[in-house]
Amino acid sequence: MEIKNILVATDFSNEAYNALFYATQIFASKKCTFHIMHIYDDLNAASSPRNVLFVGKKELLKLRTTSQENLTETVHKIVLDTGNKLHKFNTISSKGTISSIISQTIDNLQIDLIVMGNKGKTGAKELFMGSNTIRIANTITQCPILAVPKEIAYRPIDEIAFITDYKKGCTKNTLAMLLSIASISKAAIRVLHINEEEIMNPIQVSNKKLLKTCLAKTQHSFDDIWNYSDKANIIHDFLTQQDIKMFAMAYHKRNFFERLLHEPVVMDLSIYATIPFLILPIQD
Repeated sequence: MEIKNILVATDFSNEAYNALFYATQIFASKKCTFHIMHIYDDLNAASSPRNVLFVGKKELLKLRTTSQENLTETVHKIVLDTGNKLHKFNTISSKGTISSIISQTIDNLQIDLIVMGNKGKTGAKELFMGSNTIRIANTITQCPILAVPKEIAYRPIDEIAFITDYKKGCTKNTLAMLLSIASISKAAIRVLHINEEEIMNPIQVSNKKLLKTCLAKTQHSFDDIWNYSDKANIIHDFLTQQDIKMFAMAYHKRNFFERLLHEPVVMDLSIYATIPFLILPIQD
């Protein structure tokens, strides 16, 4: 796929700026536009939820002005830090809720990827519940999301892990962003499957064949691990031993995150806070 428009959500924190910088490095060789978005609402101007009704036009105008000024400063900084003439930067300051504004922006600007910084918590539950990532992923079903950990330094991406249970088939449309990043970075994709049963059922076997077809033109490998009693350590060891620079999972609407947040061994994965996480919505 041709990547032209990348949406980067910011709250002007170091985490958000780091995510922006990280994304510019991934796509350093590509001509594209980064749309840096800041969203504010009445709650930002109120000292408590009770005071929302008393927020006046003057306070909201101040919020908008501050938002626009900070966005301008962010653009100046990223231009100085990257100096990439292939990249353009657009700013968006908007009042509303983050999920609804992002959803509208995806359609209006034909966004290919959403990039967000996270707070670097140690568990998956804290990572997603402590940020806007889960709310956006549960709302946005037409666009991949890249969650970049706090303070992570960019390293060239040569190994990407794709973790799957083969319960849903992944077409090239679903995998398009993963395949694009692998192509741009000249990275190999390492597929990891931890089977929950002694043998895969016919649907899983069929979905694995489909995945092999999708990865045919990309350097890749398949690892099927049958010891499923300690998923957290298996995944952690795999990502560490392979020196994975990014990992990806596909989800079908809300099912993925519901399973993720109720899976104790997955919630224990500290790796979520140390490696960029590409979230791929399954395209039926």
